[in-house]
Parts: sequence; C-alpha cells; structure tokens
Amino acid sequence: MKRIRSIAAVAALAACIVLLSHPRDSTVYGANPRPSQAPAAASPGVGKLATIRSQSGPTWSGDVASVLYKNCATCHHPGGAGPFSLLTYADARRWGPQLMTATQSRFMPPWLPEPGYGDFADVRRLSDHERDLIKQWVLAKMPQGDPAVAPAPPRYDANWLMGKPDLILKVARPFTLPGGGTDAFRNFILPYPLKQTHYIRAMEIRPGTPQVVHHANITIDRTGNLRRQFPNDWQNGIAGMELMVDAGNRFDPDSHFLFWKPDTPALVEPAGMPWRLDPGNDLILNMHLKPSGKPETLDAEVGLYFTPDPPAKQPMLIDLERDDALDIPAGDANFVVDDSFTLPVDLEVLGVYPHAHYLGRDLQGWAILPNGEKKWLVWIRNWDIDRQAVYRYKEPVLLQKGTVLHMRYTYDNSSTNIHNPHSPPVRVRAGNRSEDEMAHLWFQVLPINVQPGAPDPRLLLEETWMRNRLRKTPGDQVSLYNDAAALAGEGKFAEAVSAFEQELNQSPHDVRTLTALGAALEGAGEWQQAQQRFRSAIDAAGTDDASACDPRFDLASSEFHHGQPEAAAEFRTEVAACPEDAEALTGLAQIEIEANQSTQAVQHLTTAIRVDPSFADAHEQLARAYAQSGDLQGALAELEKAAQLKPDDATVHSGLSQVLAATGSLQQAIDEQRAALKLLEDDADGWNNLGVLEARTGQVPAARDAFQHALRLDPQHPQAKSNLARLQSQN
Repeated sequence: MKRIRSIAAVAALAACIVLLSHPRDSTVYGANPRPSQAPAAASPGVGKLATIRSQSGPTWSGDVASVLYKNCATCHHPGGAGPFSLLTYADARRWGPQLMTATQSRFMPPWLPEPGYGDFADVRRLSDHERDLIKQWVLAKMPQGDPAVAPAPPRYDANWLMGKPDLILKVARPFTLPGGGTDAFRNFILPYPLKQTHYIRAMEIRPGTPQVVHHANITIDRTGNLRRQFPNDWQNGIAGMELMVDAGNRFDPDSHFLFWKPDTPALVEPAGMPWRLDPGNDLILNMHLKPSGKPETLDAEVGLYFTPDPPAKQPMLIDLERDDALDIPAGDANFVVDDSFTLPVDLEVLGVYPHAHYLGRDLQGWAILPNGEKKWLVWIRNWDIDRQAVYRYKEPVLLQKGTVLHMRYTYDNSSTNIHNPHSPPVRVRAGNRSEDEMAHLWFQVLPINVQPGAPDPRLLLEETWMRNRLRKTPGDQVSLYNDAAALAGEGKFAEAVSAFEQELNQSPHDVRTLTALGAALEGAGEWQQAQQRFRSAIDAAGTDDASACDPRFDLASSEFHHGQPEAAAEFRTEVAACPEDAEALTGLAQIEIEANQSTQAVQHLTTAIRVDPSFADAHEQLARAYAQSGDLQGALAELEKAAQLKPDDATVHSGLSQVLAATGSLQQAIDEQRAALKLLEDDADGWNNLGVLEARTGQVPAARDAFQHALRLDPQHPQAKSNLARLQSQN
C-alpha cells in the first residue's frame, strides 16, 4: 500500500534562508564532512609556544586560527556558503571588526537553541573563552604572531565538499528566473539512471545560483508518476508547490531530512541509516526561488555518495504543526499556536527541526512523560529564519509510549519585530511564500522495543499522526490517504476501506485511491468488489499505461489468488505495458512455475532481479524455478540471498531447509528448519518436517518430540501421525 506526500508538505522541512552580507558559519547535518585533507598535526612544542604567546595577548597563529578553523571554516572558505573566506590571516584581519561584532552578539556562529533545553551534538556556540580571544585579538590590532606555529588550514574541494560523488544528477535544462515578480516555485525532475538499487549515505545539493534560492529540498517519486504527468515539459521544471507524489511503502526516504540551505550543503546520514534509490525512481528537486532584481540562471545538480550496506535502523519523520491556526492580525506581538501528539509506541528522538518564517519569535518543543515529568526537546527564545537548522541530539532521547509531545510557537507581527517583511504590518496567514507563515516542529524518531514478527510500529505511529492532522483539518487529502494506507498496513482492512472511501469522495476518479481501495477490499475478503475497483482504476488511467501498472498488477494478483484463469493474460498485459515492473514479472513467473514452465519463469525472474536486486520474493521464486528444473545449487544460492534480504521470514528458512536436505546437507537443513520454527512456532507442517530430518540423522528422541509437537498443534495431522507410528514401530 503506497503512501503519498505532498511536495508542499515536504517543503515545510526546507530551511527558508537567504544569503546575507554578514559572516555565516555552519556545520553539516548529521556529521561534519571531512575536508579533503585534515589540518596538519601540531609539531612538538607548539602547545607550549601558543601558551606563551597567549600570556602576552592572543595572536592569529597561536590562538585565533584554531578557533576559526574549528567553528567557521566549514562555511567560510572559497566556494563555501559564507560570503567571504576565513582561511588565511589576511582574510581574518580584513573582516576582524565584523568578526568581533558577530561573535560578541552571538549572532555567529549560527546557533539558536537555548542551553539546557536539549542536549545537542555539534553545538556551534562559542565558549566565553573563545569569544574573549577573538575580542582581545581585534582590540590588540589583530597581531599575526609567529606563522610557524599556526595550524595548517583545512582544505576543501573546489566543487564538492565531500569529494567526487559516486553519482551526479543534473537538471535536464538550466532555468532562468526573471529579475522581477513574486516568489517562484519550481520542481526539477532528476531521473535515477542506474539499473541497480543503491543505498545513499550522503548527498550534496548544489543549487547553481544560491543567492536566489530560498530553499531546496528533495523528495523521491518511486514510480516516475510525476514525470509521466508532464511528458513534454518536465525537462524545463514543473511550476507549483501543490504536487502529489508517491512516497512508497517503506517510509524511505521521507524518513530523512533532505534539504539544502547555505550552511547545510551536504547531508550525511547517521551510521546505519542510509536511504535507497531503486531503478525507475526520480529525485524531485523542489526549489523556492526569490527574484534578485536581474535575471538569474540556475543549473542545479545533486551529488550522491553510496554505501553497500542497507539500513540497519528504520527511522521516521513526524511533525507537530498548526498552519491551520495561523491568521495573525497586523500589530499582534504575541500570537500563539500550539499542538500536541500522544505517542502510541516507545521511540527514540534522534533530531529536531523547528520551522517558522519571519514573524516567529519564541519556539518551544517539549514532552510530558507518562510519569508527568516535563522533558525539554528544544527552546528557541529568539527565532531567526536566517539561522535555522536541524539539531541532532548527542544521545537519542528515549520517550515511552503514552508520552505527549508538545509545541508552542509565539509570533510577533508588530512593527517592533525587525524581521517583519511588511512595514506597516499586515494580516498574515499560513502559506508557502516567505512572507506567509508556517508552524512546524519536525522530529526524526526511531521506534524501539519492537517484538519479533510484530507489524512495523511506524504504521501505528503514522496512523496516530494522521489522525492528529485530521482532527485539525478533517478534509486533508494527504492525511486521509496516508491514514487509510497505515490502517491497511496494520491489517485493519475494514477501517481502511472506510477511510479510502472518504478520500475517494473528494477525488472519485483518482487512480491511486481506487487502486488502494481495491487492495483494502481484497484484504477484507471482499475480492469481487476489489476487482471491480481495480478495473475502475484501469479505466480511469485511460491511455496512460504507466498509471495503470499498479491496478492491473493488483487485478492479476487477485485473479491468481482466487484461481481465475484470466490472471495469466492480465500479468502478460501488465509486463508488456510495464516491462520494468519486478512484481509483475514475479507474479507471471509464479503462474509459469505452477504450469511447470520453469524455463520461461527463470527468464522473467532473472529480469525482475536485474530490475530490483533487493526484491526477496523474486529470489525465492527463482529458487523454486531452479528446483523445478533440477538445478539445486542454483536454488540454494537464490534462497540464501532471499534469507539475507528477509532474515525473519519463516517460509524462506523452511524452503532453504528443504533444498539443503535435497543436497544431502542434513544438519544444515535441521538448523534452517529450527530457525523457521523460532519465527513461526505454531507451524505443524514445520514440526513434522523437522522430525523427518532428525529421524534421517538418527536423532530418534528429538524426532519423536517434533512429531508429538506437530500433533499437539494439529491432532489430525496425517503425516505427523504416520511418521510417529513408523518411528515407534521401528523401536
């Protein structure tokens, strides 16, 4: 069941920042990217020399350089986001007075959270000692000191902060922003060109002309649907913010903060949490642009850095928001909105991202624990849109089920607000433009304490989150759809049907919703109605074969499941229209295996795996096809791959056990069957199979126990009764 996201909703994640003419500094979200060459280690005695010089006043070489390299150079280097470099003594001397002013006022380095209201990593707040060093150095006429004791400056790649990417995606055609007019919103589609799935450990967005970019963020179209909606002009960029895209059904990558702002050009994912790109996916680069007074050309590109390791952790993004309550009267200096959300599962909070525009003043986020304790998550007393960021905690913040998340935002729409874009103030409502307002508090969370075999806890979290959104905006299409999809994922099919029908009332001919409703009806056992909905979706798609891929696949799957002969023809039609549909290829191959057509099945499954190497079902079915053709070693290799991809699938371990037994590896077969029974303890067939294997290896008592266990689960199990009787007669 696919989920959907609105690009407009995702845009709330993007930091709304413009380049200023004052110093800027930054760190990179997740982890600081390493310069291409780390600063040279100090030679013996440097520490002593620096101390001696500090006693007679700070110098660039002995004191100030190390502070700036540590806290400022990430942004302030040639080609960096800062408006000037601070890598040399001459650079720092030139900007010394401004440097002192910015650091004394704590305007720089940019860091908004109050100390003590969230324990964050990579804090960019200078210590009092460091601030005093800079002040004393400037007041002393900025002496250089002995260049021999100065640390070597960090070095940065002229093009890519993290070195050459594994893959660079570029907009099809440069876009020219007119010099005048209002804010522009443009969506650039970057097709993923590779034929293999890759996991992304880091990404760098180069927007082209950063001074006119208000924000840039990435979302993923898992089906290429948006490109197919605009077949003739997607290369030029698609105008608008209110676009809907499929977010897939694995919460990836909309479980990550994927956006650009001047002090976050590179996004490095935490260990164990890469995101994936599959063949046929599109990256959508959504950009909010502000005219500069003259035409500007943007030639954006995105660099991707791969890792061979799939994600070991499954995070999710959730947010508190009150855009619906934003209607701020002119002159109101104390306009307050709040929101709350009760957690349905135990989780860890990994990071937080507060977001408002120019009228935001005081932004608070906290949690009330089940025992009544208040735990602060973030507090920004003096919000500044130009210095916002994602804040990652030093250690994950544990929140138990029943904890209530809270946000409380205060806005100042008076003339005393120096950030107010209107003079005199005007009434301001929620919207995407920078002069509108937003009220969002995003959290990246990781559900924990999940029982083996339990449903994905993110589904329950999604359901609860969407219900919270619908409480405030009952007709929101994205919330209705995602709520229904979460319910279906949890197996609550009757509730999902009701929710999808409510959403369908707003969009009666929506192919996505018709298809999802059909899948929910199938799950509820109403398969005849389900097939009617799938056919309605195919009709609604019209001549757009790509849009009909999902409903046609679901129709073919339903027909196959219910023994209808039309299934084979439907699968073949689907494969002809959508030749890169790995699920359809696998479904057709399954029919071919049932018909003892293993050669054709192997061909289709090999294609499916080429399209999606991580599709475990294709490996499992290919093993069946190989086994049918007598290739046991091929079957064994494919089942081992399937077991790596689905280690908690009892069926895969059981199948692997059978193939191992057929090759004579009986003890390994026993181990795999035991692994299967750990995952599915009430499988009477599995216990019988284990008994057979143990009997073949002479483990008579263990075999007897296994047969008796099978009969306790199913007293009429014919094979277990027969096997137990035979075993007893032999002894």
